[in-house]
Amino acid sequence: MILRMFFAISLLAMATLPMAGFTQDRLTDRPRDFVELSKRLSPAVVNISTAQTIEITANRAFPKGSPLEKFNDFFGDGGDQNRIARSLGSGFVIDKAGYIVTNNHVIEGADEIEVAFPNGDSYEATLIGRDPSTDIALLKIEAGRDIPFVSFADANSAKVGEWVIAIGNPLGYSSSVAVGIVSARHRQMSMTNYDDFIQTDVAINKGNSGGPLFNMDGDVVGVNTAIVSPTGYSVGLSFSIPSDLASSVVDQLREYGETRRGFLGVRVQPVTKAIAKSYKLKIAHGALIRSVNEGSPAEKAGLKRGDLITALGGVKLEKSGKLARIIAEAKIDAPLKIDYIRRKKRKTVEVMIERLEEKVEKQGGKKSSDDDASATVSAMGITVEELTEKARSRMGLDDDIRGVRVTKISFRSRAQGKLRKGDIIMEVAQEQVENPADFIEKMKTAQENEDAILLLINRNGSPVFYSLEPDA
Repeated sequence: MILRMFFAISLLAMATLPMAGFTQDRLTDRPRDFVELSKRLSPAVVNISTAQTIEITANRAFPKGSPLEKFNDFFGDGGDQNRIARSLGSGFVIDKAGYIVTNNHVIEGADEIEVAFPNGDSYEATLIGRDPSTDIALLKIEAGRDIPFVSFADANSAKVGEWVIAIGNPLGYSSSVAVGIVSARHRQMSMTNYDDFIQTDVAINKGNSGGPLFNMDGDVVGVNTAIVSPTGYSVGLSFSIPSDLASSVVDQLREYGETRRGFLGVRVQPVTKAIAKSYKLKIAHGALIRSVNEGSPAEKAGLKRGDLITALGGVKLEKSGKLARIIAEAKIDAPLKIDYIRRKKRKTVEVMIERLEEKVEKQGGKKSSDDDASATVSAMGITVEELTEKARSRMGLDDDIRGVRVTKISFRSRAQGKLRKGDIIMEVAQEQVENPADFIEKMKTAQENEDAILLLINRNGSPVFYSLEPDA
């Protein structure tokens, strides 16, 4: 499983104690429920293994065609080689015809995908479609027979405090069952624009990615995706994509082989109590528009910066974070009624929702390690790449945003816990960064001054300053 976030936290020993109001019968019944559920659900949970070929170009002392090329063997040049990268994850069958759901990061870049069932049967899987934006992928196998499957639960069926069960392939141990409770709902982790995670205390580890999170009825309430841990192993902070989001993406992948999301064309920020008061709102809710994209449906409908959206389609907008998902799931090429406040006056407008242009690269093909190395540079444990037009389009960045994109943060870097993968570094020491080479030069100059280095970051459209101490 790919670990998306690491936090410095303390480990606390926890014990499960009987709670007031629980009878002995209630406590003794619960393990039998787990036994029955595990036996019924496990046949539909699969192990997913992938293989990806990576081309490795040897570093030759003498180039091809050189009169001294024959001496390359003397210097240990073994020639070009291929390396096979493998990964393990989990998935679950949602249809007797062989459709299987997993995480996108489990199968991304794979040349071969193999699905193994608890009974020992294994099949080569075909990728139907994938959605990096929500980390969901849909596979298909041809078993030649009906196979066990499970169903998605109704939206919002997982409530805080309820029992949940995870079945998967942690650390390669297939068909492992773990039990816990829902710790929280609607968690935002700044991983995508559609973050709405279920937090649990279920023991999720590497290899659980893409596996199901079940409720006590045996329905899938979530897709296990990420953990937060200082060690890389479970400390009781696990996160799952909720069933309503996962199922809507799966339906589109199954029908079209891709996702088709709605597009409004605004950037928003949360509504604080102070902002709500200035708009004459008794309770803070909605989303405040920070900018409107040129030529977007929002601009065509007359929405402007400073408008406070309070409802969509007649339904109250509780939090700004829900706007992106509501728009994404809105009907394309159809009007959507938006209620908003402008200069303390309530207004309503109908916006014709357009389709969000998204491009997902096709799977397969050999990946060159040299290409990766030449495309990225590092300084102080911060690895960055050029901010391409493709990346701009994918991230929805304005044309005036320049800089480099963070691809990796070294575990021992002073930037660990501050910067994140996907951040755009716009300035170093209040100097504009133009490209990776410029980033390296400015970081080098800043470290020579032996002062704290001020970085201006663009994260999900918002500017953030961070100060880093120079390396010794």
